[in-house]
Amino acid sequence: MNNPRFSTVGIVGTGAMGRGIAQIAAQAGSTVLLYDTQAAAISKAQDALGAQWDKLVEKGRLEAATATAQKERLKSAAALADLSDCDFVIEAIVERLDVKKALFGELEGIVKPSAILATNTSSLSVTAIAAGLKRPEQFAGFHFFNPVPLMKVVEVIAGLKTSQETCTALFEYARQMGHTPVQAGDTPGFIVNHAGRGYGTEALRIVSEGISDFATIDRILKDQVGFKLGPFELFDLTALDVSHPVMESIYTQYYDEPRYRPSVITAQRLAGGVVGKKVGEGFYTYVDGVAQVAAEPPVPEVDKMPPVWVSTRAARRSELLQLLKDLGATIETGASPSMEALTIVAPLGFDVTTVAVVERLDPARTVGIDMLVDDKATKRRVLATNPATRSDMRDAAHALFARDGKAVSVIRDSGGFVTQRVVGTIINIASDICQQRVCSPKDLETAVSLGLGYPAGPLALGDRFGPANVLEVLFNMQTVYGDPRYRPSPWLRRRGAIGLSLMHEEA
Repeated sequence: MNNPRFSTVGIVGTGAMGRGIAQIAAQAGSTVLLYDTQAAAISKAQDALGAQWDKLVEKGRLEAATATAQKERLKSAAALADLSDCDFVIEAIVERLDVKKALFGELEGIVKPSAILATNTSSLSVTAIAAGLKRPEQFAGFHFFNPVPLMKVVEVIAGLKTSQETCTALFEYARQMGHTPVQAGDTPGFIVNHAGRGYGTEALRIVSEGISDFATIDRILKDQVGFKLGPFELFDLTALDVSHPVMESIYTQYYDEPRYRPSVITAQRLAGGVVGKKVGEGFYTYVDGVAQVAAEPPVPEVDKMPPVWVSTRAARRSELLQLLKDLGATIETGASPSMEALTIVAPLGFDVTTVAVVERLDPARTVGIDMLVDDKATKRRVLATNPATRSDMRDAAHALFARDGKAVSVIRDSGGFVTQRVVGTIINIASDICQQRVCSPKDLETAVSLGLGYPAGPLALGDRFGPANVLEVLFNMQTVYGDPRYRPSPWLRRRGAIGLSLMHEEA
């Protein structure tokens, strides 16, 4: 890159994040001045980046001359005063408001008046960090994700006094770095960490209700929706000493908003040091870095399969009936089930117990199936019993729905099963991010897809499952649990009610 937006860039803090930002800044053609309170950390960062570029040369993925030029652009700054010629300075230091404010107060008196200052904070208010600066219009958030070179998205966060010119300059530089910039409002968690609240916290609630275990929930969400990692695999990878404080921070910054409520499960595990893969023990135990996961229960052997009756209110009823026919079930067509029939319900948001009571079904013979996801599009079927379901009926349902070899998970009764409630929560939080005008729907989809690696953006997931269906799931879950956590966002409620895409913006 011959003409980078910032010719000389200062980076304060040379840990994993600072080092990653330094790498892509040097690759963009900027001279990079590295400062750290630990002088040895600077040379360590330079050596690590140099070795990384050398490996790329060995693999034929980088020209030797380019690697040499990039190494020469990395300079050491012995003191903050050495950053005086920088056009742009970004910090990647400890997440403490007082420390960051003190740093920028000092930096503002060192750099030239035209220089832009930025923070890589993931959880603190950009406005609060800038408070007290003489030139807050030249200060912004520039939030990268770890590992920086591979996570190709960066959030540009405007504080209350940040100028549009500052944001525009950071957008231009982000693209020169090879990253996709998204504009975020200065709200707790910005876009990605805010949008990511639903996946883990709702999975934790499912566990806390005794509905299923960690491995089963992970399997369901990977096989039914297409997530690369289940929520508990993800917790173990990121480590609870990182993820739990973020959950608490966003919850408290939003003044105890129920949608972001953390879980005592992660608080307890963090206190006990059971934080994840890096210590060999988290939600899974790790041997040589490999998670030890118990095998799934075998499919029950059933000598005589009962006839099957399907609720007239079942979601995707015609598809469910065709599936049962394909599986060789004997289907009853009467107005009500016989005394011998396995009764199948397929609610959206309601639990099996509620459906059995409302429809006056025998709960002992009633089993639910999650039909939010098209059966042809899922690798796994999920059944739910209620507290009265007989074991023979549970086993018959399991065996029947596993006849074609597709995986089956059986969970205890839950409003919204697993997928409905987790995906519904993700979509609802994303909808409210748009409702709050934190960002545009387009930037939200880009940020979540690149920053979290979801199979699709949350609004696209909502459109895939149907905004009206998601709305029904949330309304019914709120009825079952009486928890404002599940109240639908106005963005989702209005678009779901009149048949609009969740990506739709008002004229």
